[in-house]
Amino acid sequence: MSKLTTKQKKFCDEYIKSGNAKDAAIKAGYSPKTAYSIGNENLNKPELKFYIEEQMKKLESKKTAGAREVLEYLSSVMRGEQTESVTTAKGVYDDVPVSAKDRISAAKEILKRYPVDPLGKAQLRRANADARVAEAKAKAMEDNGQDIEQLLDKMLVSLDKADDRNSNN
Repeated sequence: MSKLTTKQKKFCDEYIKSGNAKDAAIKAGYSPKTAYSIGNENLNKPELKFYIEEQMKKLESKKTAGAREVLEYLSSVMRGEQTESVTTAKGVYDDVPVSAKDRISAAKEILKRYPVDPLGKAQLRRANADARVAEAKAKAMEDNGQDIEQLLDKMLVSLDKADDRNSNN
C-alpha cells in the first residue's frame, strides 16, 4: 500500500472527527472551491479508506457505539420506532413518537453512509464507457488505419452490450 501524503492523512483525521468530507478537505488544506469534490474523491481512494478504517478500529471501545449500533438506532428513529420525552409549559409528556423532522434527519444520516445510488452507478458506468470510446477514437486516429468507422462502430456495439450486462447486475 502506498503511503499517504500529509494532506491525505490530515483529511482522514479530520473526517474521522467530523464525518464531513468537505470540511475535512478544507481543514486539510484543500481549496474551499474544490473541497466538496476532493472530499468525495478521497473517500473513494482505497488507501484512504483503509487508513480511516484502521484509525476507527483503534478508537473503538466497549463504551463507544459501533457503526452498526448507530445505524440500527438511526434506522429505528427513521422508522418511527423510537419515542422521546417532550417538555412543554403544561408538563412533560413521555413516549411521544419522534417528529417527522427527526425521522428525515435520521434518513439523511443513513444515506450519508451509503452514498452510491443506482443513478450514480449508471452515470459512472456511462462515463467509463465514454472514456473508452474516446481512447479508442484517439488510438484509431494515431494508427491512421483503414475502416476506422467500422472499427468504432464495432467498439460502440460491444461497449453498449457490456453496459447493458453491467446494468442488469
